[in-house]
Amino acid sequence: MAVVHRLLRRGLSAASPLPSLQEIGRRPASSSAAAGDAAAELRGAREDVKQLLNSTSCHPILVRLGWHDAGTYDKNITEWPKCGGANGSLRFEIELKHAANAGLVNALKLIQPIKEKHAGVTYADLFQLASATAIEEAGGPKIPMIYGRVDVAAPEQCPPEGRLPAAGPPSPAEHLREVFYRMGLSDKEIVALSGAHTLGRARPERSGWGKPETKYTKNGPGAPGGQSWTSQWLKFDNSYFKDIKERQDEDLLVLPTDAVLFKDSSFKIYAEKYAADQDAFFEDYAEAHAKLSNLGAKFDPPKGISLE
Repeated sequence: MAVVHRLLRRGLSAASPLPSLQEIGRRPASSSAAAGDAAAELRGAREDVKQLLNSTSCHPILVRLGWHDAGTYDKNITEWPKCGGANGSLRFEIELKHAANAGLVNALKLIQPIKEKHAGVTYADLFQLASATAIEEAGGPKIPMIYGRVDVAAPEQCPPEGRLPAAGPPSPAEHLREVFYRMGLSDKEIVALSGAHTLGRARPERSGWGKPETKYTKNGPGAPGGQSWTSQWLKFDNSYFKDIKERQDEDLLVLPTDAVLFKDSSFKIYAEKYAADQDAFFEDYAEAHAKLSNLGAKFDPPKGISLE
């Protein structure tokens, strides 16, 4: 989950979901042939996401889109979709207006042409497919994904505001555990997922965090400016952990929820491990990302669809 509002903070002008972001409907009951057709359409969508990433360098915001749709999950609520999670609810204006989702309307605009081209792919699947593909295309690990997620049908089914993490809470470790334990995630998974901050940047005029620009961001790519966590902020590796540990570059961002990974005794075990061993980080990250992407999801077919 992007712990900080890294990207564009813009208001919404639409009075409803984006004009073209309308409910397509649930996937029809799947036979083996239908599942095969669904897999083919998902593969087509994945190729289009790759082309989008190559042309726009939008990896960070697509990761954030998938995480924020899934990250509303509450393991203590058993009823779907009240439990939240990866169900496509983030396409509706009421949820887009949650403070933690500032700017994500721009991610929807980017992927909407892909949704229209591949109408049989649900928003819930497309959000998670785009997020995992962005990680992989940035040099990260292969995420063991399954698809077939069902979309919620109406904005009334969106989760309440306040389920996503904040960047600068008074007690960072306690806050991270409160949010991620509610999802059913562990300390190891909290630290591994925090490593996705190797991608992206924060903008003070929009999120309240970071410098207006640094030597790493003043020339983009994309809109220039902001402050990144790493020098190569479109490359997925373990430099986030190395840079937080060393704290030697004032041009790199360290939030309270980042710094606590090397202060809290339990978090520190994993942060030190990932700073020293990128392979270990990649292995744990891939597992944690896949788990996050399935939280609260209803699958049709029930066992999901594999693209491998």
